[in-house]
Amino acid sequence: MEAGKKLGGRYKIVRHIGSGGMANVYLGHDLILDRPVAIKVLRFDFRNNTDALRRFQREALSATQLIHPNIVGVYDVDELQYIVMEFIDGTDLKKYIDIQGRVLPEKAIHIMHQVLSAVALAHKNRIIHRDIKPQNILIDNRDRIKITDFGIAVALSETSITQTNTLLGSVHYLSPEQARGSMAT
Repeated sequence: MEAGKKLGGRYKIVRHIGSGGMANVYLGHDLILDRPVAIKVLRFDFRNNTDALRRFQREALSATQLIHPNIVGVYDVDELQYIVMEFIDGTDLKKYIDIQGRVLPEKAIHIMHQVLSAVALAHKNRIIHRDIKPQNILIDNRDRIKITDFGIAVALSETSITQTNTLLGSVHYLSPEQARGSMAT
């Protein structure tokens, strides 16, 4: 996706800011509300992949149900193409630790309090993230935490998401029940 391209006649691509397993993320500009946004665009090689489309749609649905100061806000969705989200001016927790080094206990408590507050709201809404890891925890320039990437989240009422011999998540951060092939709870 090139800088200057418009999506939905409203969002102008500024530049590429990141990539994940299924999508690319761009800094964009909301031309109507005159604000920066993050635009997550499903990669072209996944456009015909029904599992990838289902996960992308699930992310959009999960994230729009969760309004919390420590969860990245979703502003707009085109379920087959893009998700427009709050732009977080900062870094992810992995890069933060790489730069800062060892985190003092007080800082770790500050971070975890915000993470747990966001996760508690998701759980209250019966949504399990299933991929909490440092790369999905963003820290803005005012030390506020924002959880992102609900791409493999599962609503507890869904029973068809976890399939036999299928594992979703980052292997270094899988919960024990997921590693055993059971449902994340």
